[in-house]
Amino acid sequence: MPITKRKHSPEKEELIENGDNQTEGRSNIKGDELNISVLLFLYTLQGIPLGLAGAVPMLLQNRGITYTQQAEFSFVNWPFSVKLLWAPIVDALFWPQFGRRKTWLVPVQYLIGIVMIIMSYSVTDWLGSDDVPPSMTILTMSFLFLNFLAATQDIAVDGWALTMLKRCNVGHASTCNTVGQTTGFFLGYVMFLALESPYFCNKYLYYEPQDEGLVTLASFLLFWGWVFIVTTTLIAVFKHEANDAPNTKENDVKGLSDVVTAYKQLYTIIKLPAVRTLALVLFTAKLGFCASDAVSGLKLVEAGVPREDLALLAVPLVPVQIIMPVLLAKHTTGREPLSLWLRAFPLRLLVGPLAAALVAITPTLLNDAPPSYSYLFILMMLYIFHQTCLYCMFVAVMAFFAKVSDPAVGGTYMTFLNTMSNLGTNWPNTLALWAIDHLTFKECSYQGLSDNTCSSEGEETECKSFGGSCDVRIDGYYIETILCVVIGFVWLMWGKPTINRLQRLPASAWQISQFNR
Repeated sequence: MPITKRKHSPEKEELIENGDNQTEGRSNIKGDELNISVLLFLYTLQGIPLGLAGAVPMLLQNRGITYTQQAEFSFVNWPFSVKLLWAPIVDALFWPQFGRRKTWLVPVQYLIGIVMIIMSYSVTDWLGSDDVPPSMTILTMSFLFLNFLAATQDIAVDGWALTMLKRCNVGHASTCNTVGQTTGFFLGYVMFLALESPYFCNKYLYYEPQDEGLVTLASFLLFWGWVFIVTTTLIAVFKHEANDAPNTKENDVKGLSDVVTAYKQLYTIIKLPAVRTLALVLFTAKLGFCASDAVSGLKLVEAGVPREDLALLAVPLVPVQIIMPVLLAKHTTGREPLSLWLRAFPLRLLVGPLAAALVAITPTLLNDAPPSYSYLFILMMLYIFHQTCLYCMFVAVMAFFAKVSDPAVGGTYMTFLNTMSNLGTNWPNTLALWAIDHLTFKECSYQGLSDNTCSSEGEETECKSFGGSCDVRIDGYYIETILCVVIGFVWLMWGKPTINRLQRLPASAWQISQFNR
């Protein structure tokens, strides 16, 4: 998650999260090695629930659940997008004797560990079996709560990162965030799906073929639950905040009035016309990408591609993601960083039909066999193309946020814009998953029920009672892909001139001082 800043003031707290991102002198990590290691580990722990939340839909895809149920589960990704709603509370209320950040970090991490351990005893039943459907509501509520706790931990760690390190090393906090959370997501998503898969383990790890992988979701949750509890205990006992804060006022309890002040400050930002227009752009821009982003991977699994092969596609892109910011810097440091965003937009729209074409021919190419190297190469090329477009847009929009954010309230400003960008990703993806079932047309294979379209649970039951099956005539995924491409290009007709106009606005249009005159 992006690290936000806080302007120190003896009268009131200006920003939502703690810290001042101004460094003093050249970076020198000598003496900060342990602190950097602690931060890196805390961010890694944070990525574990996120990775698992991405892995569960893959586990469920071939267990008979509907895309409407996948849409229901997708709400577990929302807490990180809306953490701004409770960040001022985490920032302002704490127990000084225990530590400003540990007041929240320690109990929240204990809760994450306890919830994981409790879930480990029942999650196998919740996932269902060949005869029993998954318990989607309890799965969704459990992982939603887990990610809510992880988002709260993120707020506390982001704040602590800026006071734990020496002032000259504060810049390393963002590196710890990126590397740690990426590592945690890799462990919870890629590593888990690989080690859970009998196909992967039999191919690469086992000497004798077996029916199960090295781990199950239950054993993975149990292991990491205890890791959370043990490491949180060590941090609570041995890691102190008292000497970390350079300003003693930092440890003053803020109280309800400061929470209200933070929310008023956020409201002041929202009142800016330029911010409202940018928020509308961010909230609607990704409608054209939602079919490819949210559904294509699940459709490939449904078509026969092993889920662990899809997960492992992320591994070769790690060095690419490290190099790309350097390569893109000259395109994002000028007066109009969103020009790169606009150039990548139509290319990313093309990913939708390309992915749909690959999904359509996958059953024929695989023919119930494992993917060939040539197929995996095609899949890798498409994935690299998609991720390159996505990353160009991400780097460009982050550069624009940094360019327009009012320094007086930089942390709150950046967090709000990131919140709108994240919400602009989540709600279209949830909508895309929900719409698949409603756009899909089926027909009962039993000839005596030619009028049965399997459009309801009752019709499906009737069809099966006569020995028929509900065959898909038109897959809603292809209809949705076409709609998304059309919507995307129509949106671009409005979005391109709007974004160009926003880039030409003077700096004063983005500053809250106009409301304080």
